[in-house]
Amino acid sequence: MPRYALKIEYDGAPFCGWQRQKDLPSVQGAIEAALAKLEPRDHTIAAAGRTDAGVHGLGQVAHCDMDKDWDPARLAGALNHHLRPQPVAIVACAEVPEDWHARFSAIERRYLFRLVCRRAPLVHEAGKVWQIGHTLDAEAMQAGADRLLGRHDFTTFRSSICQADSPLRTLDELRVETVPRRDGAQEINFHVRARSFLHNQVRSFVGTLERVGAGAWTPDDVQAALEARERAACGPVCPPQGLYLAGVGYPEDPFART
Repeated sequence: MPRYALKIEYDGAPFCGWQRQKDLPSVQGAIEAALAKLEPRDHTIAAAGRTDAGVHGLGQVAHCDMDKDWDPARLAGALNHHLRPQPVAIVACAEVPEDWHARFSAIERRYLFRLVCRRAPLVHEAGKVWQIGHTLDAEAMQAGADRLLGRHDFTTFRSSICQADSPLRTLDELRVETVPRRDGAQEINFHVRARSFLHNQVRSFVGTLERVGAGAWTPDDVQAALEARERAACGPVCPPQGLYLAGVGYPEDPFART
């Protein structure tokens, strides 16, 4: 059976998350239903990572196995036709070796978190960013973020229902960026990169660093929270709507020729 890699964009707001769940709309379920329109049978796709309800995808990657040989561009177009009007799009498709796996072949995941500091309600970006009403000190947040880089026991920054076997992870990047906006509001973007993540790890980072930017915490407090290795030491966990799975890295980019 030929195997295809899919690069996927989606708005997470209408879905219960990536993973298929009975009687609830999911991104995985939407794509599998579209595949069944092309080849009528049960389909199961595997993704590089499972995003929670409300989390968006800019560069999610999954793979599917088909019965017949498809031209990748034609397969992407056919899937997009059957996905309408749901906010899911296949932005690239490539045939890959049968032992290639969207999750297990990946060597890094990249997340983006958008935070906007504005008192007036957001109209066009509602549900796409975390909005707060006070400004933040981006330099202080970066100082706090730097304490988290490297390999650590991240027990403090993972959900109590996280199913990972170990809390040890290596954080390769946690960059705080101020982004210019037409409305004059302050927008902070957090760029986070690692081989793998714990459940709610990125949202725990951002919620904690927001406290640093607001002056309620110091960078030393972030260090102390990390070293505590206790979930209770974490700052508030921020909401999901500002979080995007931005991209997935592989030893060789399967979409380089698409």
